[in-house]
Amino acid sequence: MRKSIFLAFIFSSMLAAAQSPAAKQGYRVSVIGFYNLENLFDTINDPKTNDEDFTPEGSLAYNSAIYKDKLAKLSQVVSEIGTDASPDGVAILGVAEIENRKVLEDLVSQPKLKNRGYRIVHYNSPDARGVDVGLLYNPKYFKVTGSKSLLVPLKNADGTPYYTRDVLWVSGILDGDTVHVFVNHWPSRRGGEEASAPGRAAAAAVSKKIVDSLMAINPETKVVIMGDLNDDPVSPSVTEVLGAKAKQDQVQPGGLFNPWVDFYKKGIGTLAYQDSWNIFDQIIISSGFLNKDQSGYFYKAAHIYSREYMVTKTGKWKGYPMRTFDGVLYNGGYSDHFPTYTVYLKAVKN
Repeated sequence: MRKSIFLAFIFSSMLAAAQSPAAKQGYRVSVIGFYNLENLFDTINDPKTNDEDFTPEGSLAYNSAIYKDKLAKLSQVVSEIGTDASPDGVAILGVAEIENRKVLEDLVSQPKLKNRGYRIVHYNSPDARGVDVGLLYNPKYFKVTGSKSLLVPLKNADGTPYYTRDVLWVSGILDGDTVHVFVNHWPSRRGGEEASAPGRAAAAAVSKKIVDSLMAINPETKVVIMGDLNDDPVSPSVTEVLGAKAKQDQVQPGGLFNPWVDFYKKGIGTLAYQDSWNIFDQIIISSGFLNKDQSGYFYKAAHIYSREYMVTKTGKWKGYPMRTFDGVLYNGGYSDHFPTYTVYLKAVKN
């Protein structure tokens, strides 16, 4: 009798577990990241850009051996980003400081990345230094439906134009969700943070103008603004021009959420300068990702990807991201920035 009751209890428990919401529902995972590749140049002198240093005859003696070593090291990092959440790693990866499309083709062809079949979106920017932004995506997850290069209009004090990196706008379908991705690399702080701030505000306004037009049509449009902003999460370009909020409950429909404010306030960053950490490498998302009760992807978490092998062990840069060059000497590093990535979940029923 006791045995029958016990078996009946076990059977009823198994049946209840099988019928529970947790058993019925699982989640698909998608990862979106950004990585400043720190001057990923080829070795060929392009007369249209200022790339002379990155040639075998240039000041850095930048030869094929260095280029191949840098590609191998960057591909190791890219291959690992987000694999704690998805075995396929990043579905979408924005990149900055690349010379041209060819260097991205060489990167995705590396042994550690080749099997993922990453595809590329890239346009040449008018940047005087010859660097662009780009997008890598895994077609298993993301299908591009359109792309455009957006000029950042800047002027010198005398009214003459000067040029920085264009903003790359890519639209596509992320496993059923329409998503708009904006890849940025805003003007640097050369000349001082305050003096150079108007340039970054102008760059921020380029993405914001498009985002506002999208939100006017549908406030639940899913938007990702990513890049090396050369500003922190608390800078006016981010908080005022973009209007990005630090807390999810502060975000209005059609607004933007910035998950990196808490990192910054805790002294955690993606690059260091004079023993102080900054988070220039940000991924900012729209309100459409914040509702967890939806059929599409919702935001789960944000991460900075750093491992011991990516960190300088000795010298004046100790504890900083291991850069490619120390002055004109090849340092054998990866990048002077750590990459960032965000994780998204989508409910599925078994």
